[in-house]
Amino acid sequence: MTGDLQFREIHGYRRAFRMFGDGPPLLLIHGIADSSETWLPVLPALAEHHTVIVPDLLGHGRSDKPRADYAVAAYACGMRDLLAVLGVDRVSVVGHSLGGGVAMQFAYQFPERCERLVLVSSAGIGPEMHAVFRLATLPGAGPALRILSASPLRGAVLTAAPALRLLGGAGLGPDLDYVLDRYSELADPTARKAFLRTVRAAADPGGQAITMLDRSYLARHLPTLIVWGSRDAIIPAAHARRARQALPGSALEIFEGAGHFPHHHDPARFASLVTGFLRDTEPDPFDRRMWQEALREGHPAPPGASSGA
Repeated sequence: MTGDLQFREIHGYRRAFRMFGDGPPLLLIHGIADSSETWLPVLPALAEHHTVIVPDLLGHGRSDKPRADYAVAAYACGMRDLLAVLGVDRVSVVGHSLGGGVAMQFAYQFPERCERLVLVSSAGIGPEMHAVFRLATLPGAGPALRILSASPLRGAVLTAAPALRLLGGAGLGPDLDYVLDRYSELADPTARKAFLRTVRAAADPGGQAITMLDRSYLARHLPTLIVWGSRDAIIPAAHARRARQALPGSALEIFEGAGHFPHHHDPARFASLVTGFLRDTEPDPFDRRMWQEALREGHPAPPGASSGA
């Protein structure tokens, strides 16, 4: 059982999500151009010990795709509001790719609600990213993507997949097949526009613009697990070590041979790792006074933090 999609209307927009299992709540946040389906391989094992809450972010999956705010801060607010509607006060959060950036923003905006953090191939730890996302921020990317995702060209790309695989996966390595499957979703005009708005809210031609490095000191008491694939071609594995440096109390696990989706590469290992981490760590109690003191004292940004606007 992986939980049927449910729907709630929040702020006038339909939000899709899955919720099932029993135990302490666990929020799973997917990445850009993805959906709650990305977590299906690990949901049954996680739901044995937790109530898993797995949304389709606004603009993704079966959720509405309006002309709206797709910044990570807005997504973090969306997670708070969904949890409030569901009657969930505190939660451990797992975020993949862009969802990792959302998870970190959630922990920063609503520290009283976040018990633990799991960052999986997470955005927000440096500017480096796959070139396709940089290209999506350029003027003219919309018309170009409309042509590339149209039926004739899309069919040609999918037909060429075996050849692309032999040639190294078009720079995507083990992630090629899944990325091509997600690429097919962009044939829908509303999904395509939401994708472009989301990319442009998080990046520019220079790469990722969002960062957690300037505020990572605020998470020094938050139990954190970092998971990455050694062959990640979308967000390089070097970011895992940078995140570990920024969060000295965190644990780091590298999946050798995995790409950007370690939870697909070895679902059993991933589920066991996350379940063990949640079992063996105590939830952050959140001390408002310590949080305020940390903000007043501030902290120099660690190496790799961007100072540009």
